[in-house]
Amino acid sequence: MKRLFLKTLYFVFIRILRIFKPISIGVRIMLVRDDQVLLVRHSYMDEWFFPGGGAKKHEALDETARREALEEVGARLGNLELLGIYTNFFELRTDHIAVFICRDFTYTGAKDWEIESIELFPFNALPENIAPGIARRIKDYLNGTQPKDGFGNW
Repeated sequence: MKRLFLKTLYFVFIRILRIFKPISIGVRIMLVRDDQVLLVRHSYMDEWFFPGGGAKKHEALDETARREALEEVGARLGNLELLGIYTNFFELRTDHIAVFICRDFTYTGAKDWEIESIELFPFNALPENIAPGIARRIKDYLNGTQPKDGFGNW
């Protein structure tokens, strides 16, 4: 019941954003350790994602990455490397997403209300229901490719 309520709330929230905030910028953090990647599943979505979220006013993107990692999985990040900046045109919105890689982190697994599951997956055993954009970023990482000029489509 809680999951249905959160999915409905998320659906309404996205529709409101489409009207009042049609352009957004946020981050995703690829946390990599021992040939594994940390993924999260939100309480209102069925797919696995990197931790991340939207930037707040007057917040630099690296600060957003550090805040979101701490809030969503209890992670403290060391060195961050920019994989690229991607654009997503979804549901009549324009999202700009900076994807960072962090190999130097600690995490407690402490999660906030929106995270249902946190798990480290081996790169050769990723879940079937991984979000398509996340799967493409993992492929980019494993192939050593980055978007041309640092920018690409989500």
